[in-house]
Amino acid sequence: MTQTFTVSSAVELAVIERSGFVESRHSGAAVVVDADGVVVETLGDVESPVLPRSSLKPLQALGCVTAGAPLEGERLALATASHSGTDRHVGVVRDILDAAGLDESALQCPPAWPGDVATRDEMVRRGEGPARVRMNCSGKHAAMLLTCAVNGWDTASYLDPAHPLQVHVREVVERLTGSRVTATAIDGCGAPVYGMSLTALVRAVHRIGKSSERSPFALHRSAGTLVRAVRENPWTIDGPGRQDTIAIERLGVFAKGGAEGVMIMVAPDGTTTAVKVLDGSGRATTAIALALLEKHGALAAADVAATMAELPLSVTGGGQDVGAIRPTV
Repeated sequence: MTQTFTVSSAVELAVIERSGFVESRHSGAAVVVDADGVVVETLGDVESPVLPRSSLKPLQALGCVTAGAPLEGERLALATASHSGTDRHVGVVRDILDAAGLDESALQCPPAWPGDVATRDEMVRRGEGPARVRMNCSGKHAAMLLTCAVNGWDTASYLDPAHPLQVHVREVVERLTGSRVTATAIDGCGAPVYGMSLTALVRAVHRIGKSSERSPFALHRSAGTLVRAVRENPWTIDGPGRQDTIAIERLGVFAKGGAEGVMIMVAPDGTTTAVKVLDGSGRATTAIALALLEKHGALAAADVAATMAELPLSVTGGGQDVGAIRPTV
């Protein structure tokens, strides 16, 4: 059975401190490359495979675009997102489906409540229940369906790893990482997700983050357009007051968290990090990535501190802040 790295090959990345007492520790692995793509730091085992989960979405979105999906602006950013299911997010997903000549019934991601609490409360008041279009991966699924529509591919089997769309996505993943995928698994949304090392993942994300819309190569032009779309529409990627959106808005980074403690982040100068928290918790991943980029001079300390203050990192007791989630990298 293929598996990720073990506890013995992980290192501490963050602690949870309560009233001056460190009560929990998050261990994992991380890698940082500089603006030129040279590895400048590794923490823990960065060569064993991980499943990037939703941190793979930028690569999957590029698979859709390079297969002919007409996506740009907020639609392209939404294809890369793990959105919080607000009405604004859902409106863009429906626009993508409309472009494909399809409706919400074509989505094969599972029905879900929106992550945005206010939206969920309003849905309950209206007597509505979980819906596929509210699921955080619905933008990716809509983009995949649009890709099928423009190519004349079957839309009923678009999640099958052997489907022409998924074969093309895998080829794009391998081209960007420069390595063969080590495993194919099924993500929480039902789409294929591919195993790779953190080194391979950071290589791919760095290539995306450094791509130019003026590149002579179509894949890199598309990657440059995708990064611009995300930076211009940070609300799409996560949602109001949520970690990825805050980091993009405040610091201009290109960031994408994934389930089970994965995070990718590119600073404006191209310095890039990929993080995997071994216990699967994502509560510290944004802070860890920001701390690593600051450590290597890609982000200003004062800007990172101000952004950290907006992230949900507080530890409370009796309704008061008594500690914090704190990166130790």
